[in-house]
Amino acid sequence: MLDFALSAFVTLLLVVDPVGLAPAFLAATAGMPDKVKRTIALRAPLIAASILVVIALVGNWLLRQLGIGIPAFQIAGGLLLFGVSYQMIFGDRPHREAREADKATSEHASDVAVFPLAIPMMAGPGAIATTLLLSGDAGYGARLAVIIAVVLSVCLLCMLCFVSAHLIAKTLGRTGNAVLSRVLGMLLAAYSVQFVINGIAAVRTSLP
Repeated sequence: MLDFALSAFVTLLLVVDPVGLAPAFLAATAGMPDKVKRTIALRAPLIAASILVVIALVGNWLLRQLGIGIPAFQIAGGLLLFGVSYQMIFGDRPHREAREADKATSEHASDVAVFPLAIPMMAGPGAIATTLLLSGDAGYGARLAVIIAVVLSVCLLCMLCFVSAHLIAKTLGRTGNAVLSRVLGMLLAAYSVQFVINGIAAVRTSLP
């Protein structure tokens, strides 16, 4: 159970990347009063956590209703996560997220806590796919409770990173943020390939 919890936590942490979201938070809240920034820093992770917890609870049921097997979703989700890791390694994910946040702010988005911070930066396609994959492996019972605890823990880390976003951005700098993103991308790439391998193995065992 401890290994499962640790693996789930690391996987979701790599996908969400709370530290990497700090520049996006600063861009989204630029020019806002400190009180408003604190409110957004608390509200956005709560919204993202609510979305991911609902996905963890009803995701398996939804897959069954759609006739999608867990192995198929493991393969598809693994490929999707590999795309996320590719962007982290060879792309410009942290700066792209910051630009998206800045664009949303300039367009006078009604609530930046919902968009773009909660959706799609924290509870985006990668995080949703990861939560579905993990809850599919967990089933129901104690392991599902672990997944929910993991989701809440990662979102709590996002909250802490948002609150201390100025300090994180100043400490890491542009180079440090780029290095961190690429290291995490490599680890996420390995996890995503493992998801695909597990899905293929499950398909092979189910064949007559």
